[in-house]
Amino acid sequence: MNNALKGLRQITRRDRVFNFMVNADELVPDTSKGEILYVEDLSVSFDGFKAINDLNLYIREGELRCIIGPNGAGKTTLMDIITGKTKPDTGTVYFGQDIDLLQFSEPEIAQIGIGRKFQKPTVFEHHNVFENLELAMAANKRVWHTLTATLTGEQKDRIDDILHQAGLFELKFEQAALLSHGQKQWLEIAMLVMQEPRLLLVDEPVAGMTHQEMDKTAELLHHLAGDHSVVVVEHDMDFVRSIASDVTVLHQGSVLAEGTMEQVQANPEVVEVYLGE
Repeated sequence: MNNALKGLRQITRRDRVFNFMVNADELVPDTSKGEILYVEDLSVSFDGFKAINDLNLYIREGELRCIIGPNGAGKTTLMDIITGKTKPDTGTVYFGQDIDLLQFSEPEIAQIGIGRKFQKPTVFEHHNVFENLELAMAANKRVWHTLTATLTGEQKDRIDDILHQAGLFELKFEQAALLSHGQKQWLEIAMLVMQEPRLLLVDEPVAGMTHQEMDKTAELLHHLAGDHSVVVVEHDMDFVRSIASDVTVLHQGSVLAEGTMEQVQANPEVVEVYLGE
């Protein structure tokens, strides 16, 4: 049987369910090969400037990956493409082997299971810490009456567990506006975790933090890896060294090097374009 005939039979199977026929939050990525994110041959230009240039990136399920590179290397643009904010000129982005992210909108990609945390924390400052997680849970379920309904014991326990992970349990009734910068960062990460993402994209989580807050953030991200795949974009090399087992270095929109932190630090090209700055 030739490949064309096999493909036709797959398409015409009565039990076949296509991605566009189901809600985004019902899709489950196929990670049987071990990878949760496949970025291949990706390119995008803005006014003649090639922000992403034939980029390939693969993220394993449950890993903690750091992405580094000089300003203008394409880190933010890559995150924008993965989350649906920007559409590439060429290339593919798959969540698991079967979910083509380029076919979905930004809100749909969040529902599929990709959470993104920007550098500046965005929390509901006029609500307390517990209510922030309750709001995040309601947004994920798309059941707004949850906000006025009585939470079940299981829901309360889940919120408490995540607050413990984030080191915020003792502050659960504190107004979010009164939290320190670092605590707001942890709260936003907790809010993303409340939405049960398979992949977390975290942009410069320790910018403006004290050394003690940085240590707690490293501990939190390590704790999340495994249950989630975590991709961290960061400029602080001391922090990257403290958390990274695998590092990807971007330069001029392409992957310049990948490997352990020790391998990347020893790469002459990386030293020249980035670490030697």
